[in-house]
Amino acid sequence: MGAIRITANLPSRDFDVTEAFYARLGFETRFRSDSWLILGFDGQIVEFFPHPDLDPARSWFSACLRSDDIDALHARFSEVGLSTSDHAIPRITGMFRLPDAPRMFALVDPDGSLWRVIDQSEPK
Repeated sequence: MGAIRITANLPSRDFDVTEAFYARLGFETRFRSDSWLILGFDGQIVEFFPHPDLDPARSWFSACLRSDDIDALHARFSEVGLSTSDHAIPRITGMFRLPDAPRMFALVDPDGSLWRVIDQSEPK
C-alpha cells in the first residue's frame, strides 16, 4: 500500500476571509474553486468547504495539529494579534494541559472551528 494521508475538512462562510486569516498564520493556498479551498502548512494540508450559513458561535467543527515544537507555533500564531479573550472569534489561548493529555493550546478561526495544537513530543 502506498502512502496514506488524512486531512481535516472544515467549514468556511467566506473563502476570501478564510484564505486571508490562514495566510497570516503562514498557510499557503494550494487549490481554490467556488466549492473547495485547500491550504498547506509545513507539508500538511487542511481543506475547507463552503458553509455560508454557519454561526461561528455554535460551530462544533475541530481539528488537531500535532507538533514537536508547539512553543514556536504558539509564538508564530500569536504574532498576528489574535484575541486571547475566552469567547472571542477568532482567538488563541495560552498553553494548558487537560488531565491525561499532552500540553497544548487552542486556536479558533473566524468560522468558530477549534484547532487543538498538541505537543506530540510528550509521552502519550
